[in-house]
Amino acid sequence: MKKPVKLKFGSKGTKVKNANSYAQKEEPPGEEKCSLGLSSSLEENLGHLREIFAKSTDIIFRDFTIGRWGRLRAAVVYVDGLINITDVNENLLKAVMLEMPMAGNDQDLTKLDVLQKIKDSAFPLSQVKEATLIEQVVDAILSGDTAFLLDGYSTALLVGARGWETRSLDEPATESVVRGPREGFVETLRINTSLIRRKIKSSDLKIEMMKLGRATQTDIGIAYMENLATQELVSEVKKRLQQIDTDSILESGYLEEFIEDNPYSLFSQVNRTERPDKVAAGLLEGRIAILVDGTPFALIVPALFIEFLQASEDYYERYMISSFVRLLRYAAFMVSLLLPSLYIAITTFHQEMLPTDLLLSIAAQREGVPFPAFVEALLMEISFEALREAGIRLPRPIGQAVSIVGALVIGEASVSAGIVSPAMVIIVAVTGISSFIVPNYAMAISMRLLRFALMILAASLGLFGIMAGLIAIVIHLATLRSFGMPYLSPIVPTHPAAWKDTVIRTPWWTMLTRPPLIKKGNLHRQRPYTRRWPGQEQGGEANGRKNKN
Repeated sequence: MKKPVKLKFGSKGTKVKNANSYAQKEEPPGEEKCSLGLSSSLEENLGHLREIFAKSTDIIFRDFTIGRWGRLRAAVVYVDGLINITDVNENLLKAVMLEMPMAGNDQDLTKLDVLQKIKDSAFPLSQVKEATLIEQVVDAILSGDTAFLLDGYSTALLVGARGWETRSLDEPATESVVRGPREGFVETLRINTSLIRRKIKSSDLKIEMMKLGRATQTDIGIAYMENLATQELVSEVKKRLQQIDTDSILESGYLEEFIEDNPYSLFSQVNRTERPDKVAAGLLEGRIAILVDGTPFALIVPALFIEFLQASEDYYERYMISSFVRLLRYAAFMVSLLLPSLYIAITTFHQEMLPTDLLLSIAAQREGVPFPAFVEALLMEISFEALREAGIRLPRPIGQAVSIVGALVIGEASVSAGIVSPAMVIIVAVTGISSFIVPNYAMAISMRLLRFALMILAASLGLFGIMAGLIAIVIHLATLRSFGMPYLSPIVPTHPAAWKDTVIRTPWWTMLTRPPLIKKGNLHRQRPYTRRWPGQEQGGEANGRKNKN
């Protein structure tokens, strides 16, 4: 028997190239390319695979014979835990070993294309592909497919019988709503794509696949509406993803840092979500969604600043309620960013701005406090952030108790000990509550970091420092772009037609067009809607005829 050629895969060997990827990347230095084809000898093929998967006890090799006299040898190779064992046993092994119709004797098998007959007639499974290279077989096995090898053929059949354990569909923990869909993405890519297909039943919805990560070979899905997304935007997304050459992609956060326009900005330029309805809404506006296998978070590009202050529920409640909640959200956003800084600046530099009674009350409270207002605010803010982080990391029942009890105990003890004033406890509490109103976690984190910078400026320069900090933030936001789209659009540059869905939301029947900067083809999302109530048309026409007569 011919000795198997030694193949190396993984971090010390050759990267398995994916035939579906958009660009062929260069191999890292020191790695030798391998593209060995399958042999017609079953023993040689199994020898290669056993060497590649050496010391991997979860890789199952099953040898068997088919035909009346058992002279035709075959084998299946799969990963235990990634396949549906019932499908493999009933629809694959049983189909070829017991139920497949064969010729009268094994000598007649040599006159038939047995592999093609098995592919066409034996496997009652929907996904059966052919492979001629060892690395194609390895890729398929590690992805959850079952490889079927037949002696005398240099082609393998890759049978789709995946069946690993998945998490059930639950409401997204980070984006809960009172009114709206309660289903969220899970860690399985195909389940996530099916959730999007349920929302958008259109042939224009395209989902292209690629693999990233030399070791993880993570499946990446690029979803877009072909009739709405511009070809330039689709090409730019693919280009940025193709340039990623790393060992692993374990979560969509890896991709976010690779593909965003300005990685040094505190503001996220890629929107992430667990909600299929939010992804569907973005696709219908001409945006592109990036789904990563192994995480429930999908990425939406391009992203705008105003979108981080909007929630899915804004579109499910009546427009007056949604508009009020949005205004409240913007006010809370400014409070969470500026309130501690304003307190520091006014009590330190601009006491004359306060009413006399309020100034005397604050002065009396701070009489026994040994620290300046900046140190006082810094201590309380750091304590509050520590409690909030502890509440997130601990188990949910314990975390809620720690965050609530800890805040009460620390606040009361600090006031009793004379370390901080009661007014500062109120300031920090209101700031914390306001930061929770921001619906996007990434934006809330950015505000928490900028809050400390503004506190330093307020302690140094007073209100002038706060204004200088705000001007710097606005200038930075105005220079940011997300996949070529201005971050502050539609405010800067100005697009009045898109203001119907910014600070407030106008009724659905008034939003006739899609966002103007992502337009392609049909810019209109709906026809003009004429409101008519029951009996209005007939009554109006009758009254009109009466008046004419």
